[in-house]
This record gives sequence, C-alpha cells and structure tokens, in this order.
Amino acid sequence: MQKRILGNQGLEVSALGLGCMGLSFGYGPATEKQEAIKLIRTAFEKGITFFDTAECYGPFTNEELLGEALQPFRNDVVIATKFGFQDGDSSKGLDSSPERIRKVVEDSLKRLKTDYIDLFYQHRVDPNIPMEDVAGTVKELINEGKVKHFGLSEASAESIRKAHAVQPVSALQSEYSMFFRDAEKEIIPTLEELGIGFVPFSPLGKGFLTGAVTEQTQFDKNDFRNIVPRFSEDNRKANLALVDLLKTIAAEKEATPAQIALAWLLAQKPFIAPIPGTTKLHRLEENIGGASLELSSDDLSKIAQSLSQIEIVGERYPQHLQSRVGK
Repeated sequence: MQKRILGNQGLEVSALGLGCMGLSFGYGPATEKQEAIKLIRTAFEKGITFFDTAECYGPFTNEELLGEALQPFRNDVVIATKFGFQDGDSSKGLDSSPERIRKVVEDSLKRLKTDYIDLFYQHRVDPNIPMEDVAGTVKELINEGKVKHFGLSEASAESIRKAHAVQPVSALQSEYSMFFRDAEKEIIPTLEELGIGFVPFSPLGKGFLTGAVTEQTQFDKNDFRNIVPRFSEDNRKANLALVDLLKTIAAEKEATPAQIALAWLLAQKPFIAPIPGTTKLHRLEENIGGASLELSSDDLSKIAQSLSQIEIVGERYPQHLQSRVGK
C-alpha cells in the first residue's frame, strides 16, 4: 500500500489506516478477542501500518487489544491514541488538565505494551484548559520521548492555530466523508496552510456509504447510531440518494460503494489518510481495495456535480455530543 506523510514532522503512515474503536466499543457487542487480534494482524500483513485507538474505547480494553495484537511488529507500525475525558470515560466530562494528560500517557503506554506513542491526540477540545497548556504538556512529553507526534480531534481552526503555535500539530482527526463534508469549508484550507495531516474518521459514514444500511436496518441496542439523528429511519430513507450515486459509480468502475467513497477521500488531498473501521475480514479487504482505486479528474468532477445536488438530512450527533465538537 502507498504511504502518506502527515504534517511537517515526517510522520509516515499507510494511505489507509484502521480505526479500531468498533472492535471494542460503540457498535454493539465487542468482537471476540482472538478474532479481533486476527483482523488487526491481517491488516498489517496487507499493508496497513496506521492503527487508531483511544483510552475511552471500552474504556481501556481497545488499547489493551491493540497492545497485544501489534506487539510482534510494534516498531513497524504507527499507533495513535487519545486523551481528553475524565477518568478515560467518554460518558463523563472533558479533562485535558496537564496532570490528566500525563496520567493517560503512563497508563496508555502500559496497555499498549510500548515505551512511546507515535501520535497522541487531544480527543476533544477542553474549554476549561487553555490550548497553550495542552500543547505545552504534549511538547514536554515529546521532549521526554514518550510521545512522537501531537494531534487534535474535532478541533476548530482557531484551536488548531493556537496549538500549532506552541507544538507543531502533525494531524487532525475529524469526521469527513461524502456523508459529512463540513471540513471543506474552513478546516482543510487551514490544515493545508499550516502543513498538518488530516485523518478522517467515519470515512464510510458510520457504515452508511457501504450500502449495507437501509431504512429497514435494525441496529444492536448498544449501537450508538440509535441516537444519531442522521440515522433515524426517515433520514436514512432520505439520504439513500447518496448511496444510489455511489452504487452507480461503483458499477461503472467494477468496484463497491465503499471503495468509491474511500478513493474519493484519498483523491481530495495528498495529506489525507482515512481510518475506516470494521470487524469483518471481508470488509477489511474491500476497504484496502479502495486505496488502489484511481478516480480520474473527470470522475471527480462528475461526482462533485452530483454531490452538489444531494442534500444530506439529519445532524451527525445528538445535541449533547454536538456541543463537544468544533471548539
């Protein structure tokens, strides 16, 4: 698989990473441990070197899973993890105090069975802690060798600039896909100006862009899509116009809708490295196929024209989670 560089500090990753959250958290029951380890190791064998986790996925169990799965080839992969929640629990409030950041580093290093974290993200901007203090603490950890690169997640352009002035930011992780394109307005131009990489999460629209989700789909009771307005039955029905577009393009290209969605993302900027997640080996292989699919400039302009005529219905987060993003 091709490699990409995130930021100006030389962080090299596979063009496609693996978002590991869903193996432990967020989309129903956790994947059986040995199955999950097999999936992670298969991803590595097939060229993925970029793995994303966070202390709050579980909490804590996802980091432990990754630590075990990646230990045999730790020095050949890039591990990204995150801090930012009270007690590492995303159902609680935010906490990016310097003391908390330092505790997270020590605990995450143990769970990940490593002595350094390649990319350390602030999971959500904490309005109670000055960004300069957050960036300054991570800078100290980089100087101590415990962290290699600094990242932010779901941050505003203003926060990105404040952080970057103290400690260069290598990557921003935020939602971006054909299903949610807000980053195009201000975020992507800011990243391009400052030389910061972009790691889109939910690049397949939380599964919607695969075509596997319809208005009839019933999610597991623990699946957080149950509380996402965009995934209400009526909104799913309304948004299927986008899936129909993907299916049409996929048929022309002898590909799948997911592969078109990922190829489209990769074609937007050379500093973008999406991190689709999956619990299934056949979906992993399908996603990897999207990384080698070339869309011509003619293809991209046709897609842009079609996207401009499709209105996506429904918010991507319920209100209590919406208030945590874009700060």
